[in-house]
Amino acid sequence: MAETLRPNVAQFIKGPLQHFINGKWRPSKDGATDDVVDPSTGKSICKVAMGGSEEIEAAVSAAQAAFHGWATKTPNERSVMLHRLADTLEKHAADLAQLESLDVGKAIVNSEGFDIPFGVEGVRYFADLAVHAHYDIPLGIKNMEARVHRVPYGVCGFIFPWNFPYDLLIWGVMPALAAGNTVVVKPSEVTPLTTLYVCHLAAEIGFPAGVINAVVGTGQKAGSALTAHPQVKRMSFTGSPGVGRMVGEVCGKNLKPCKLELGGKGAAVIFDDVDINSTAEKLAAAITLNTGQVCCTATRWIIHEKIHDELVARTKEKLKAVRVGPALDRQTQMGPLVSRVQLERVTRYIENGTKEGATLLLEPQTLRVTGHEGGFYLTPSLLGGSSDNICCREEVFGPTAYVLKFKDEQAAVHEVNSLSYGLANSVWSSDLKRAHRVAEQMIAGNSWINAHNVFAYGLPYGGANLSGMGGGVNSPETFNDYLRGQTIARPL
Repeated sequence: MAETLRPNVAQFIKGPLQHFINGKWRPSKDGATDDVVDPSTGKSICKVAMGGSEEIEAAVSAAQAAFHGWATKTPNERSVMLHRLADTLEKHAADLAQLESLDVGKAIVNSEGFDIPFGVEGVRYFADLAVHAHYDIPLGIKNMEARVHRVPYGVCGFIFPWNFPYDLLIWGVMPALAAGNTVVVKPSEVTPLTTLYVCHLAAEIGFPAGVINAVVGTGQKAGSALTAHPQVKRMSFTGSPGVGRMVGEVCGKNLKPCKLELGGKGAAVIFDDVDINSTAEKLAAAITLNTGQVCCTATRWIIHEKIHDELVARTKEKLKAVRVGPALDRQTQMGPLVSRVQLERVTRYIENGTKEGATLLLEPQTLRVTGHEGGFYLTPSLLGGSSDNICCREEVFGPTAYVLKFKDEQAAVHEVNSLSYGLANSVWSSDLKRAHRVAEQMIAGNSWINAHNVFAYGLPYGGANLSGMGGGVNSPETFNDYLRGQTIARPL
């Protein structure tokens, strides 16, 4: 049974929700709004203001005005504010978890068990990095006193997608703030709730006005205006490679540094010496996490021919047992897809894949859940066949995987590297020497062993090739991305 809304959540979504600019809530100048839809029911949760260039202009101006005051605080002073924010986020963790599940459609047990606490940990991680970072690096140069002095860029712009709105906000914005930058965020218009709630909590604890700003709007209007704004000194975009190219092109024309965290088509190479039951359970968990709407997850399973049939059969059993249901039902293991558009996208991919000759090893079913008939529910699926199939080569972004066989280690590595993506892959084997050898050969920002979707603060995570560029997330490299070097030298 789905739980009732918490009082703070019910009060917050009475709406209409507005943009957060210079520490205040502002409607769009033209009065434009749109519905935020609950994926579990297909019904509107609330109205949210939809902004464009005028709202972005106001937000960037506020961030620019606030920059000097924020940047000249000591790292310890900024750290204190971020720790205070982390404490407040932790205090309101149950509200944030409910908002995230209500907005995205992810199972409440996952929001509570991972998304929200991991985000709180992230705020504290970057707050502590700011205190322990080196802002002056001496240079040993003959007859010269020289150093690199590291300073924040200024106003940083962020465009985030809808699949992990809360954690992506934390992973992107908190290192920028810790380094002394101010920020303007454009969350996905599909899932803006937790971003706006974080702004609400930041205002409650006295975060300086203009340091954090959020404008909700489409990519065409708000996103484009943010990317092209001359006062935005650094951009970060998380989303598809197609849009990432456009963002990168605009930033390149304006000589603006840009971080791109893009999509993937992760491979899992499974050798014949694995524990089949354990591996099946972990692979099933990989494609049902967040209803498969995870850019780095394992969506190509390259299985040794000796265990292919047994592993597929065992994984099908695991996937059939997954309880699909409303996000706020505590018995739900996998929620709905985020929107009708996404549901149609995933089913269309599977239809096209079968038309191209793929075999449905486990057929997906659209569900009508009693009391939630309008929700965007789809059961997990598996396909198999040729590696040139569209479902094997393109990112579907749903609870589905494409299964291939291999016999030879090098053939498996070649298959992994046959695509232009390069985000995350995994290798599964009890022979750790072999596992490390294969992991080194797979072209990606991340190679995991006997696990998939591995995240920890201090563990760098980023992409290669079509999967992006920049310092990644969750590590010191992320923090360093938001400091620019300034050489200071004196001849002796």
